[in-house]
Amino acid sequence: MNITVVGSGYVGLVTASCLASSGNHVMAADSDRHKIEALSRGKCTFFEPGLREMLADGLDSGRLKFSTDIANAVSQAQVVFICVGTPSLEDGSADLSAVEDIACSIAQNMSDGLLVVIKSTVPVGAARRVSELIESRTAHPCTVVSNPEFLREGTALNDFLRPDRVVVGTNDPEAMQVMRELYAPFVRTNQNILFVSNEAAEMIKYASNAYLATRISFINEIADICARTGVDVGQVRAGLGADKRIGSGYLFPGAGYGGSCFPKDVQALIHVGQQAGADVGILRQVHLRNERQKRLLAEMVLERLGPDLTGRTIALWGLAFKPDTDDIRQAPAMEVIRRLRQAGATLRCYDPKACLNARYELGDVGDGVTFECDPYAVLDGADALVICTEWNEFRTPQFDVIRRKLKERIIFDGRNLYEPATLLRQRLEYHSIGRQPTAPVKSISSKPIRNAV
Repeated sequence: MNITVVGSGYVGLVTASCLASSGNHVMAADSDRHKIEALSRGKCTFFEPGLREMLADGLDSGRLKFSTDIANAVSQAQVVFICVGTPSLEDGSADLSAVEDIACSIAQNMSDGLLVVIKSTVPVGAARRVSELIESRTAHPCTVVSNPEFLREGTALNDFLRPDRVVVGTNDPEAMQVMRELYAPFVRTNQNILFVSNEAAEMIKYASNAYLATRISFINEIADICARTGVDVGQVRAGLGADKRIGSGYLFPGAGYGGSCFPKDVQALIHVGQQAGADVGILRQVHLRNERQKRLLAEMVLERLGPDLTGRTIALWGLAFKPDTDDIRQAPAMEVIRRLRQAGATLRCYDPKACLNARYELGDVGDGVTFECDPYAVLDGADALVICTEWNEFRTPQFDVIRRKLKERIIFDGRNLYEPATLLRQRLEYHSIGRQPTAPVKSISSKPIRNAV
């Protein structure tokens, strides 16, 4: 099948590469010339495990090509996937201008019988709006379906190639058949493909992300209660997760969620609900709890070391919003760094993939933030270590090196990577989320550090 994917960002490039891997001829089109030139040379513009190799395979086979000529790419396609961004506006609503611009371009360049598939995350009614835009600008018949993506950064290829479910918004029999053929290589049976209305497909995407965000904010609120009552949230989480009705996924207390999806989509769903006159109190609290949680690590440091950190150096491990990605959008580490800099601290940071993106993002904080290529190099001269991302390489560190290099031998762990008893044996003071702080000597207050501010 001849497929055009418009937008070569995270969703677009994964979609294009995976569809090409199953034998389709895919043209990935984007207006960003520098990005297209890099991708045409086989250079990924972001980190995703396995994607660079799949990109190379697609280019070598000739089934995957890249172009800045969106009009020409649309004119040659049987199916066009829209994979452009829908960032948040000031009121929390999704900015659909890029989606609408692509819809107008499609109308001007399409041929009869084109199937337009919206993979961008869009609010209820967006597919209908796209269909109206196209129909008002061309006499060519066209079908618009919603096919939301459920890709997790760090496992995106597996999520596309082995999906739990594929959601398709359409009641058109021909569109259904085309979508079945496209996804046949990736789904075990047709039962994994759920055909619903366009509006239901759009809502499924938002509801899915909002529910997962709710679980994270819920366990963080439980962690706050545990910290104040002397209960180990790790034991509580284990008991919750053992219940088959609940499960353990997305029940890990920490420094809050980030990334390009959860924060944006919760806000967008709040806006959709408000516009419809619905009570969105739960969603509001999910968002507010996460905003408080992202401030938590910095507040823990300030409560322990004092409000003025002038002359202090803080080592920081983890800049990406989650492991196995270089994405620092809405990452808790960005909030931690900015708050500690405001308090006068110097920061030395390490992340295996995200340093370059973080350096660009943090250009406004001055010269007090540096980046190293070695996690132990950032410890040199540091008073304490803050952990913001649960990269696997942080799970079994050289505690003797940490103890030797840190001036005050204090770790603030925003992802609960270690058991407090282990750190006690290693003679390191340890502060984590929803658990009592521990120290080898009486160097910390008996008053538990709050889990939220």
